[in-house]
Order: sequence, then C-alpha cells, then structure tokens
Amino acid sequence: MKKTILTSLTAIIMMTQISCGGGNEPGIAILGDSKAPLGAPEFHLYQTADYLEAFKIGIAEKRADIKKIIENSEAPTFENTIDALELSGRTLGKVSAIFFNLNESNNSPEMTDVENAVTPMLTELNGYIYMNDSLFARIRTLYDNRESLGLSEEQSIVLDNYYQEFVRGGALLNAQDKATLLDINTKLSLASIEFGNNLLADGKDFKLVITDEADLSGLPQGVRDAAAQAAKEAGLEGWLFTLDKPSCIPFLQYADNRSLREKVYKAYYGRGNNDNQYNNKAIIRNILQLRQQKAKLLGFENYAAFVLDVKMAKTVAAADNLLMNIWEPAVQRAKEERAALQAIIDIEGGKFKLEGWDWFYYTEKLRMAKYALNDEEIKPYFKLENVLDGAFDCAQKLYGVTFTERTDIPVYYDGVRTFEVKDNEGNHLALFYTDFFPRASKRSGAWMTEFVGQKNLGGENIRPMVVNVCNFTAPTGDTPALLNIDETRTLFHEFGHGLHGMLTQTHYPSVSGTSVKHDFVELFSQINEKWAIEPEVMRTYAKHYQTGEIIPDSLIAKMQRSSHFNLGFETSELVAAALLDLRMHTQEDYTNFDSDEFENAVRAELGFIPEIEYRYCSTNFAHVFSGGYAVGYYAYLWAEVLDCDAFELFQERGIFDAETAASFKQLVEMGGSKDPMREYKRFRGAEPNPDALLRARGLK
Repeated sequence: MKKTILTSLTAIIMMTQISCGGGNEPGIAILGDSKAPLGAPEFHLYQTADYLEAFKIGIAEKRADIKKIIENSEAPTFENTIDALELSGRTLGKVSAIFFNLNESNNSPEMTDVENAVTPMLTELNGYIYMNDSLFARIRTLYDNRESLGLSEEQSIVLDNYYQEFVRGGALLNAQDKATLLDINTKLSLASIEFGNNLLADGKDFKLVITDEADLSGLPQGVRDAAAQAAKEAGLEGWLFTLDKPSCIPFLQYADNRSLREKVYKAYYGRGNNDNQYNNKAIIRNILQLRQQKAKLLGFENYAAFVLDVKMAKTVAAADNLLMNIWEPAVQRAKEERAALQAIIDIEGGKFKLEGWDWFYYTEKLRMAKYALNDEEIKPYFKLENVLDGAFDCAQKLYGVTFTERTDIPVYYDGVRTFEVKDNEGNHLALFYTDFFPRASKRSGAWMTEFVGQKNLGGENIRPMVVNVCNFTAPTGDTPALLNIDETRTLFHEFGHGLHGMLTQTHYPSVSGTSVKHDFVELFSQINEKWAIEPEVMRTYAKHYQTGEIIPDSLIAKMQRSSHFNLGFETSELVAAALLDLRMHTQEDYTNFDSDEFENAVRAELGFIPEIEYRYCSTNFAHVFSGGYAVGYYAYLWAEVLDCDAFELFQERGIFDAETAASFKQLVEMGGSKDPMREYKRFRGAEPNPDALLRARGLK
C-alpha cells in the first residue's frame, strides 16, 4: 500500500539517537565512522554476518548510558535526565536504522535470522528502560514539577511524551505485572515479524505463467513486454505475472480471460490466507489476544482505547464517527458504480453477475466509454524521471529547496539514486535516497523512512538522510519506467513524507520529522499528492517520453472530468478496511476469533457490497499486524480532512502562493515539537472543515 511509514519494531529504537558516527570495533564496518561524503552510510562495507554482534555492542552501550542516568547522584534536571535519554544509544541507533530499513527493502533469509535473534534483546532492553523504577522516578519528578522548570514548548512536549511512554510501557505496574507485560511485548514483536515474513513469502509463491498468447488478449503491449521480461529474468518461457501491483493490477484491468482474472484476484486478496505454511489466521488471533491482554494490564477497556488515548482522535467513538460519516455516501456511490458496470456486462451479453475480479476490468471499459480515457493513453506522459523532477520542482517553488543528484554516495542496491537537498541559501538540509522498483527481496507497498534522523542537541546539528521506497512499474527494453496516475500520486505522496523528514527543524530527535501524532502525519503526504494532478503542475513535468510533447490540454481536461470516477469503490474499500481495523480491536474475547468470519460479520453490519473487497483483508493487513498502524488505519481519513481543507486555502490563494506556502512550511518544519491542532488552526485561521474531504472525493 502506498501510504505507509516504516516504523521500528520496538519503542526503544524511536528514543535512540540516530547518527552515522559510532564506535570503531575492529572487523565490524557498520560500527566505524563513515568516510563517505556527508557521512553517508557505507552500505558496500556492511556484512550481514556482522549485524548481530553490532546489535549486541549497541545494546550494551545503551544499557550503560541508561545506567549512568539512573546512578547520577545529582537531583534530576531536564539536562541530566531527558537530554541524556535523547542522546543515549548512539551506536544502537545507527545499527537499528540501517538494519531495519534494509530488512524491509533488501531482505534475505540471513537478515530474517538476525531479526528473530535481536527482537527479544530489544524488547528486554525496552523493559529495562521503561520498567525501571529509579529512571521513572527521575522523569516523574520533572513531570510533577514541570510548571516551574521554565521549559520551552518543545521540551514540555518531549517531557510529556516520555512520561506517557513510561506509563504506557508499564512503569506504574507491580513487579509481577511488569514481567507479564515484558513477556507480552516479546511475543507481540515476534508474532509481528512472523506475520510480515509469511505475507512476503506467500506473495512471492504465486506465479501466473502464460504460454498461450491468446490468454494475453486485452493486455496492452507494455504490460505484455513487462511480463515477458519478468519471465525471462525468472528463467521461464512465456509471460510471468506476479502479485506485485505493477504486474497484477494491469492484468485485472485489461485481461479478457475472466477465469485468469479470478485466479489473480483471489491470489492477491487471499495472501496469507492459503492452506500452506504461510497462513496468518492463527497469528492474527494470537496478536489480538496479546494486545487485549496488554490493554487490560495497563487499565484500558480494549486495545483500541489504549492506542487512541494518545492520538488526536482520543476515543474510539470519535474515530468511528468520522469513518461512518464518510461510509454512508461512499457505499451509496459504490452501489451506483456497480449498477453501471453490470449494465455493460448485460449490454455485451455477458449473462453473469459482476464479481470482484470483474470490477477493475469493466471499470476501464466504463472509463473509456465515458471519458475516452485509459491508463495507456496517460502513461507515456508520466516517465518516472520526469515525475520525480516535477515533485522536486514543486518543493522548490513551495519551500525553496533544491535537489542535486550525487553519484558519489554509496547505495545499498543498484538503481537506488541519491540527491543532496539544500535550502534557498545553499545550506545542506538532507540526503534523499530513492528506491523505486519491485524485487523479490523487497516487501510490497511504498514507504518513507530514515537512515539518519534530524537533531540539534548536545552541540551537534545532524541533518537527516531520508529514503523513499516504492514498487513502481519497471523499465522494459527501450521503454523507460512509465507511471500510471495512481503511481504518480504515490510518488508525490511518499515524497511528501520525505519532505516532512528532510525539512524538519527541531532540537530533540524524538519529535523531529515524522515523529508526530499518528493521525497527523498523513497530512503532509496526502496534501503533496494534490500538486501532482494540478493542471499547472502537470504541464511542467508531464512530457511524452518519445516526443517530448507537453501533455495536451485535451488530455488534462479528460483527467479532470474523470477525477471523481470510481471513487465510490476507492473510498469504500479504504473506509471498510479502517472500520475493520477499529472493530477488530474493540472485541472482548478472541478465544475463537476467526478473521474470515469476523470480516463477513463486519461486512454484513456495514452493508458492504460483496463485489468490493476490503483494501486489505486481515491476513494481508500489514499496516495493522506488522507495520505499526494498529488502530491507526483511520488516520489516513482523519488526516485527509486536514489536507483537503488545507489545500482549499492554496486553491483560493494560488497553489504556489508564497505567503500560504511559508505558513504551511512552519507545520512541516515543526515535527512533533508543537501542538498540532493549534498550529493547524493558526495556518488555516479556523477549525478544519470535514466537508472538504467529501467535496474532494465528489461525495458532497
């Protein structure tokens, strides 16, 4: 899924200072100081076999740093306690940032072995810190006297975050309950890893190999060429289709062979739910039981209440109310879309009822009939390199930043590109890595994360090193990577997260960049998508890859007219998944929980039409069970209220209006160092208007 931020496996990594410097343990390159330009990671020197030992060294150093804080005989001050915590664990921060990022984007069985070995160590370290009575006593003393400490707003927020994290980490529990919570956390971490590994393996297992060219009927030449190249690379004859979205979605859109569409559709939505060793159903039940035990132990009615207590939404009722207000018009629109698709089938004499594996296919026919528009007409104008240049150009116009490619920076995989980011005065701001194409060692979806986080503390001003990882349609032969509109928006989306990380200007690493409330973070990615499809912007970057012709106004007009097309489907599949996530985490008893039965029950409750599947079914809902978004999938829609409302201001004043952009840049730069809703209202001059989302989706 495109809207994902990679999160660390345990909370401890988030409170660990990330920097490219480190120790100098002989034989372990990752622990040495980088000699690469700008101190960039020297990926080519790092050996998988060294990671486990590097983690052990980093964990030992982190424990020593924490022990020093605990044993400090001086009365607790912000500097000797909170600053010291923020600066602790330099080596562990470096190793964790690099390892866990590469484990997602360039995985191997050896990396998985390291992950399984190190996760209990990190969880135990997490318990040592968050359940330490002496350390918590120092933090609690500061927290109880915070009004008299003369703290800045950023320091106050950092202190409050630490206090809440310690309480939520078990600091107030008795010894027996602390041991129970530590055991739960260890089991949850390992189950999450197993879920993700199963999903990756089950997806890789599926291969549709076509040897009869007649079965390619309906598929555009570009799709055929990509499938032929995939087969060749796999040592197979014919054409190969996989469950990577650039492969399977075009197949569902264009393949005339209905039975093969059904096979691909069921395989895609059934990942993790097959009768094999990769089935995730038992893992889901285990995770939900453990989460419920954790919530109860910490004094909450259920896991949803536990998670939402520190989010902007605050309550299950608030999140549910937002989703249901969108659900009703969305499902009504989806029913209208279903009727239109069934009408095409009937006109063509199909004599069958529309099914899920028909939706994509007949939607393309309807799009062509209504707007004379399809992806194959659009894609030649959206060469990947040009789209990226368009994103860079928007960032320059909005925020005054420039991007210059650096070929002297080490990368972790061939094809990864690196750019130096500077402000309008030529000062270095960040390094930006792009990793855009699918491979067997990369999980599906798209995300932004960091190899190095920003901080300005302890005499060091460390600028971030940010990466965008995606799975776009790869080049084939002489044809470059050409993106469809969804992929184009994904690039701008993840780049929005990237800008959030690159432009941040905080002091404390725990509140820098995307370290904000979960239901606020998607504001910056989702609003950035909106520039991608603005006519004024498209004319600057959308150029035919063969002729260089700027995208014609007639084609832009078609795209604008079709902008609300199929949004009943897109909105209902998204909202249904968010409601599924929320409902799953408000149950009382998971003893006999069956994810298939629960999905069907929620579907019946909502009146969710059977021709549309949840955007993610439970067994492949990585956001919720291995990606840090548990009880958080609603956040995309919560933040969409903000981004739609905010972009309306840009539309009123001009999409590159300097004053508006400068005001919004303050939101981007502040990370989590200020109150998000107060600052949003400062920018907008009013409360966010929920109707803006419905207007943007054509539902009002």
